[in-house]
Amino acid sequence: MTEILWFVALAAMLLGLLGVFLPLLPGVPLLFGGMLLAAWLDDFTRIGTTTLIALGVLTLAAWLVETLASVWGVKRAGASGLAIVGAGVGAVLGIFAGLPGLILGPIVGAICGEYIARRDQRTAARAGLAAGIGFLVAIVAKLAIAVTMLAIFVLVWFS
Repeated sequence: MTEILWFVALAAMLLGLLGVFLPLLPGVPLLFGGMLLAAWLDDFTRIGTTTLIALGVLTLAAWLVETLASVWGVKRAGASGLAIVGAGVGAVLGIFAGLPGLILGPIVGAICGEYIARRDQRTAARAGLAAGIGFLVAIVAKLAIAVTMLAIFVLVWFS
């Protein structure tokens, strides 16, 4: 049974890394779950409370980056408050629409919010583009956080 749980822990870590790029998988939380399971299977001998707290904080940071990146992109582009709200609402609602929703939700939300605020298609399109760029920034940031988590885990495990 223990071997199966070790396999599950490693599979969760690998799927977590894939989930950074594939929005249908909860990437960084899955990575953390695999690390937590591996620590538990090792009776927290190598990976202790301090390391798990650090990994948990990084997991929370990745979630915040993912949630706020499109909103930040829209705000950075100088869009209206309604575009920012639209990007945030689109990001949340996009979760329920699978991969297309996760990608297009913040973009469509920003476009709708900006169009309602200013009635200008060009400005609305610029807000949508900014939300899309924010999404790409989120992927890069999540990848950096996931690699950092993996590095911490491996360094502590083998030290």
